[in-house]
Amino acid sequence: MDNKDFTRFTNDLIVFNDKKLVINPKQRLEDIQSGRHKRTPLVDIIAFCLMPNHYHLLLKQKVNNGITEFMRKLGAGYANYFNLKHQRVGALFQGKFKSVLINDESQFLYIPFYIHLNPLDMIFPDWREKGVNDYKKAVNFLDDYNWSSHTTYRGSPNFPLILAKDAVFECFGSEDDYSYKLSNFIKDFNFSEFSEFLLE
Repeated sequence: MDNKDFTRFTNDLIVFNDKKLVINPKQRLEDIQSGRHKRTPLVDIIAFCLMPNHYHLLLKQKVNNGITEFMRKLGAGYANYFNLKHQRVGALFQGKFKSVLINDESQFLYIPFYIHLNPLDMIFPDWREKGVNDYKKAVNFLDDYNWSSHTTYRGSPNFPLILAKDAVFECFGSEDDYSYKLSNFIKDFNFSEFSEFLLE
């Protein structure tokens, strides 16, 4: 609904990515930031993008059942916050989370780009079908979008406590390498190549 809701969700990506029980998310975040609490992460968050009515996460499980446990904690914790703030009751998210297993490196190399391009829906609603006709406008928009890991991979580390970006940079190389590959991805994007990995 507003920037506070987006901020809370990004904070929850930090707080609920922990094997330990979370009673007070605000206090836990302060403890993590100050170094008083050391997390035992359930997952590595490699890429993410928050949209007004959905979100995308690229996760690597660190413990048995880690993705399921993280998604359960994240969904319940954020719904509790949102319902209290907006004076509503009931489920916030429609059904159980959906997931696709990424089996090989060729899939892994391109999924972060696709996740990061989701905000283009706001300025190029048909970019998946027709492509992006103004590359500079697209990249500037993505660089200014606050609720994605894209900016971190471009060299502006907005979310250091959320991301396990080493996994991506092992494949992409530097920020310059990421930017070059992003450029090629946007210019050569073919939706049909991704349809089997997407949940939309």
